[in-house]
Amino acid sequence: MNGAPDPNQAKVKRALDASIKDGIFYSIMTGAGESYFSAFAVSLRASAPQVGLLATLPPLIASFSQLFSVWLSQRTGLRLPVIILGAILQTAALLGLILAPYVRSDLTFTALLFAIIAYHVGPNLGAPLWASIVGQLVPESLRGRFFARRTRLSTIASFSALLGAGVILQLFDQINAARIGFIIIFCTGACARLVSAVYLGQMFDPLKEEARAAAMAKQKILPTIHQLAAQPSFLRFSCFVAMMQFSVAISGPFVVVYLLKDLQFSYLELTLNTAASVLVQFMVLSRWGRLSDLFGNRILLRVTGALVPVVPLLWLISPNFYYLLAVQMFSGLVWSGFTLSINNTLFDLSAGLGRSGLIAMHNIFANCATFSGAAFGSLALLNASKIAALLPEALVFESVFLMMFALSSLIRLMTAMAFLPRLIEVRSVRRMSYQGIIFRVTRFSPISGVVFDAISRIRRSDDPTR
Repeated sequence: MNGAPDPNQAKVKRALDASIKDGIFYSIMTGAGESYFSAFAVSLRASAPQVGLLATLPPLIASFSQLFSVWLSQRTGLRLPVIILGAILQTAALLGLILAPYVRSDLTFTALLFAIIAYHVGPNLGAPLWASIVGQLVPESLRGRFFARRTRLSTIASFSALLGAGVILQLFDQINAARIGFIIIFCTGACARLVSAVYLGQMFDPLKEEARAAAMAKQKILPTIHQLAAQPSFLRFSCFVAMMQFSVAISGPFVVVYLLKDLQFSYLELTLNTAASVLVQFMVLSRWGRLSDLFGNRILLRVTGALVPVVPLLWLISPNFYYLLAVQMFSGLVWSGFTLSINNTLFDLSAGLGRSGLIAMHNIFANCATFSGAAFGSLALLNASKIAALLPEALVFESVFLMMFALSSLIRLMTAMAFLPRLIEVRSVRRMSYQGIIFRVTRFSPISGVVFDAISRIRRSDDPTR
């Protein structure tokens, strides 16, 4: 005799389907809007340090709103309404961004900064609560595939929005009306975020109503020192992510400035350069997701973490447009696996009702590191001539930004060497070699030979936790 369908299971499926649709429209917003914040700032004559500040200070300030988010959910016993509130705030901030160029010229940068801060506060309000809800809805054994599917579909949306926005900017720039192009793409992003908020409203909180308030009341906004001391693996992982964020931020915020100012890329060329990375991420994300479920996240972190330091070094070889497209494709291959395994590991290490507090602390730590890295990079840019005078002639590059890429690569490498051997796998998974992972991701595509050679040089450890 067949049993009746489980209504709770049907609710979970509808909630996860809504989450995927939310991710798609959220990605349309980022592709058509957030991806062009730096280009917008450059068009308003922002300096390189100012662009770096816009890329890192708003996320840092906004990350502290996660503490308010966790506190509010504890006081009210609600999580989903707080997430939706953040989505609406982000929509309003995008519309406010459009008004920044129309304030007094001496206040333009300040208006831009405040609008981008509000933009980042929105998703930060929801981040730990969304992660807590979805972490309860998605079975651990399917987590890699679910997030890979969600990210893959979101990547298609982001890629399409990115290309469309780039074409719009290029067309309007040709008639000296780039500002109108920015207004159109930011309004498109705002509309997409509103649709995403509608889908967020179709999700549900799996905590039972009668238990929700009591469960939330028992949590601390942030984990105590005693709780953190009992989770050294989580602390080690958070330190690794933070240090990697620091090293990436040394050069990351200045890539757009390098392309637009030093290499004189058009908006279309800038778009295609970014899109190359997004396209490869779309192509390989489902494979990374399957590998994560089968073989765990630790081996993925080791493989991709060892290649992350290589990415900025490739920018030093040539400024050729087509070469840089290939670099971005390689970057997409590496970063898609690295980001997916980082997110999955965070879920694995923060299981339980305290997840939202742990994730809030992790994100604040990472954003502090990102801001520090960008501040360090800006300081180095401002003192580039003094630094160059201290270096051997062979290490002095034609562009000051290339020096930043080299420095970022060095610190990424030091971070990888310090932390990667000490990361652990918390789930019971099948064993696999580094070479096997690379084979399964690339299937010996043209890029795989380079990747295979790089990985084969990594020494395997006999760590019993493997």
